[in-house]
Amino acid sequence: MPVEESLIFTSRVLPFSPAAIYAAFSSPELLAEWWGPEGFTNSFEVFEFKVGGRWIFVMHGPDGKRYPNESVFAALEPNSKIVIEHVCAPLFTLTVKLTVVAKGTEVSWAQAFADVETAEAVRHIVVPANEQNLDRLTLMLSKLA
Repeated sequence: MPVEESLIFTSRVLPFSPAAIYAAFSSPELLAEWWGPEGFTNSFEVFEFKVGGRWIFVMHGPDGKRYPNESVFAALEPNSKIVIEHVCAPLFTLTVKLTVVAKGTEVSWAQAFADVETAEAVRHIVVPANEQNLDRLTLMLSKLA
């Protein structure tokens, strides 16, 4: 269990079903459209949406800078939970839980960093970026509805 200080948590209720949100993660075409902070785009090189599957991609910043990423899908529970281990720096495990609530689905987004120092060093970037990620997910799903 990670130390609380190494955890960055975001939660929001979205007006969509768990199945729709899970599909936004499992489809590389949809995921590439919304993944990352505002202004970023993605190029997926490998996307193996299965337990143990690899996800290798480059995030392209609005300033043209490239951010290589490599992750492994550690756990997948359809329409319920997605666990992604980010295996390049900064090291973290992202656990996304989808819970049915009265007005849709609560998306709980917990990023457990390898150590407190890393979490504190990136917190000022990660907190708003995670909110922007959920904004982009909401917008993309709204267009599909």
